[in-house]
Amino acid sequence: MAPRVVAVVQARLGSTRLWGKVALRPIAGRPMLELVLARARAIPGVDQTVLATTENREDDRLVETARSLNVPSVRGSVDDVLDRFRVALQAYPADAIVRITADCPLLDPTVSGRVVAEYLAHRDDTDYVSNVEPPTYPDGLDTEVVAAAALERAWHEATLPSDREHVTTYIRARKALFRVRNVTHDKDLSWHRWTVDEPRDLDFVRAIYAAIEPEKGPLFGMEHVLDLLNRHPELSRLNEGIQRNEGLERSRQRDATAPATHPSPATEAR
Repeated sequence: MAPRVVAVVQARLGSTRLWGKVALRPIAGRPMLELVLARARAIPGVDQTVLATTENREDDRLVETARSLNVPSVRGSVDDVLDRFRVALQAYPADAIVRITADCPLLDPTVSGRVVAEYLAHRDDTDYVSNVEPPTYPDGLDTEVVAAAALERAWHEATLPSDREHVTTYIRARKALFRVRNVTHDKDLSWHRWTVDEPRDLDFVRAIYAAIEPEKGPLFGMEHVLDLLNRHPELSRLNEGIQRNEGLERSRQRDATAPATHPSPATEAR
């Protein structure tokens, strides 16, 4: 039987730098989440796409957006995103999940498909595949595939708040325990910033969609964006100078003072 792969898109409205960035900020006339869900559904090798959001009432709008696209949702903890992914895996069983974050409206299904294909080709001896260890693709094309058993182990063992929040860091930091693979690009493109965390990022992505979508359609890919930036390098200056993975670094700084987080008995029984 062919392995089942489910793409899980994590999203919530709360954002300290750009509140409501996922559902309330339009790009080319549509909510960012709609764009990301459409791209996640187009990843080759993915059997189903699921939204994983929080139980906060403000995130009802995310569920409504997903429902309008016939994408199912699960809801859970605000901060324990790892638990949300486990809830998604329990509700929609799969051999592996693809982790996608909803702040990546330029996600390229073809690039993500290469990561999925790498997992499928080596799944008998692989727990985790990504294109971020080390990154060679633009920030915003990040794709991670986690075997169900590895996600379950991380859920049981991870205690640092940053590991619970960022889902895969427990696995990525323990290569002696998990079998890890990486997909790389032949040219290092990691300096490009195509994700949305701040208003300048939103300006950049809106400019990209305005320039490319009318000709190439809504699922244009990495090569189309690179071609545009080669012709108009000034666009890259719209959001230059922002640190990659800034949110993860802040979470790790808080680990020193925050209490360790464990799955609750209620979650264990769910």
